Amino acid sequence: MTFQRREMLAGAAMLTLSAVALPRGASGAEGFPDKRPAKADRRFASAAVEAEIARVQAGLGDPELAWLFGNCYPNTLDTTVRMGEVEGKPDAFVITGDIAAMWLRDSSAQVQAYVHLAAQDADLRRLFHGLIQRQARCILIDPYANAFMQDPGARSSLSAVSDRTEMKPGVAERKWEVDSLCYPMRLAHSYWRATRDAAPFDALWSAGAARAVATLREQQRKDGSGPYHFQRRDTSPTETLMFGGYGAPTRKVGLIHSMFRPSDDACLYPFLIPSNLFAVAALRMLARIHQEARGDGAAAQDCAALADEVEAALRAWGRMDDGRGGQVWAYEVDGYGNTVFMDDANVPSLSALPLLGAADRADPLYRRTAALAWSGRNPYFFEGRAGQGIGGPHVGMDMIWPMSIITRALCSDDDATIRQCLAWLKASHGGTGFMHESFHKDDPKRFTRPWFAWANGLFGELILDLERRRPRLLR
Repeated sequence: MTFQRREMLAGAAMLTLSAVALPRGASGAEGFPDKRPAKADRRFASAAVEAEIARVQAGLGDPELAWLFGNCYPNTLDTTVRMGEVEGKPDAFVITGDIAAMWLRDSSAQVQAYVHLAAQDADLRRLFHGLIQRQARCILIDPYANAFMQDPGARSSLSAVSDRTEMKPGVAERKWEVDSLCYPMRLAHSYWRATRDAAPFDALWSAGAARAVATLREQQRKDGSGPYHFQRRDTSPTETLMFGGYGAPTRKVGLIHSMFRPSDDACLYPFLIPSNLFAVAALRMLARIHQEARGDGAAAQDCAALADEVEAALRAWGRMDDGRGGQVWAYEVDGYGNTVFMDDANVPSLSALPLLGAADRADPLYRRTAALAWSGRNPYFFEGRAGQGIGGPHVGMDMIWPMSIITRALCSDDDATIRQCLAWLKASHGGTGFMHESFHKDDPKRFTRPWFAWANGLFGELILDLERRRPRLLR
């Protein structure tokens, strides 16, 4: 989605490529100004999260890193959660930040860093219960939509004038992205593993999961193009689909079509390989929930069968020559032998596959792919005075996404690489104390989106991850 579209959708001002003066609060870590909202203004409170912030900050030897963690880690809870009830059950609507709509992908990723605390905090369990159920209701409204409105009866004023697609009440945007259905599967699995709480996994959730699996099958397009169609009147070619609104032609080989990337930009070729790899992992996660939380062996077998089919298609069609005598995962393919190699900072990306359970970080195929993505072979890899990293067409050239630097550190076992990534991240916030969507490779004060909760949450995950496996780098 372009920034102009986002601004219209959110009804809020757009802050693109500008430094933002945020209000100063109480004293933060080692004299840095606290950037969190006042306690009375925070949207959601968790005693376990507050204790985690204090515990982790106490072990961080770098005051600026401690300050960043204290600002970023609770940002989703502080600013984006809207709690309620539906038929006596918890309901949680989680906006992306400066866009007042809920993306299935973003909302799942934003709370991922809290899941390990849910077993000890009833408030967090209520949040996860409410979000898992809200996501199921959203999928039942329209499994092809990527973003939803808080009021399920509201209609998007944006799409009425610019989009040719079947817009239903409650849908904010209808860009079909495979990962939009995979992220709720991953979130549900993470919550189940952390808590063994089966409360969210009722008949409503099961119906939403079944609709998601059926949609993934439908988008293998073995029996025709299916019901999805999307065209948008917009000056940017990444905002709409070519070929009559159905995407580029493909040979039906068992891969799942994704019309848009996790960046909300249109695919060149509809077989988006990182999203298909994620789908395999997510379907197996979903199978475990069906089996363990619900005792539904038939549903579990259905998920596993689709995962096996897509995995076989990936082995046959998802790889390409790297130009050095080896093979790497392609970014997009069409089943006719045409391929695209690149990487985009948005997750799922080729670089981030281990974070999603879609690859082992020690796998030689993944390692070759990630190394090529972090090089000049990737047209969206940028190097400048402020750092190195991957961006994408969404905000244009020379804009590095902190998400790509975080991903590199999360997937690395090399101390020097991780230290460098931490240095770049500390330099990227432009004085605001938060992660952003992107920053200019030569000037961190030129950035997009001052309030982007997904990036803040992922930064929190990085610090927690390093504390577990590389604590010496934080001391």
